[in-house]
Amino acid sequence: MVFYFWDMRIISTNIGNPTIILWNGKEEKTGIFKYPVSKPLFLGNTDVDKDTVIDRKHHAGFNKACFLFSADEYPYWKKEYPNLEWDWGMFGENLTVEGLDEAILRIGDIFKIGSATVQVSQPREPCYKLGVRFKDQKILKKYIEHGHPGTYVRVLEEGIVNIGDHLKVLEQSKNALTVNQFFRLLYAKKKSPELLRLFMANDSVPEYKKIRMQKYI
Repeated sequence: MVFYFWDMRIISTNIGNPTIILWNGKEEKTGIFKYPVSKPLFLGNTDVDKDTVIDRKHHAGFNKACFLFSADEYPYWKKEYPNLEWDWGMFGENLTVEGLDEAILRIGDIFKIGSATVQVSQPREPCYKLGVRFKDQKILKKYIEHGHPGTYVRVLEEGIVNIGDHLKVLEQSKNALTVNQFFRLLYAKKKSPELLRLFMANDSVPEYKKIRMQKYI
């Protein structure tokens, strides 16, 4: 039985071009500078077509094929950083989603978006490139403390997604671990035994994440 009673809708589709940044005195390329596009996005099994992915060790791939971030969080961050030039895609998300709530979304939930089928896989963990985009490395700590990281999804069935498409629930995970709980567990100095049990028992949690958590059991 599906227990979702709220509406989630894509309000922006975003992709990025390779952008050169200066980090620790060296030039690097990044794909975090994403901006809205008017054309539909094709969600592939390992990435979003025509998007830029430079560091494939930490981005894209089966467990991180597409990144979703909540439009509802933008007002909070605009107050924190009022002097930035704001647009959708600021957090490096491919899909800006109205109504996305990490405290309700479960790891393993399956949705239909457009003609694609996706599965919630893991929260986003911020790195220094988000700080570069926001011109402030302190945002990493703020982002973690705020606790609304957005979510990566696996693409179970490739397809086209467009602005205005709704996320239609196909299957809710029987394991109650939410995206928010996963995120808090990653950064908690003292790991909750209850959350650890949920985490390890969830078949949709990436295996490499479980291996890293073994030491806390």
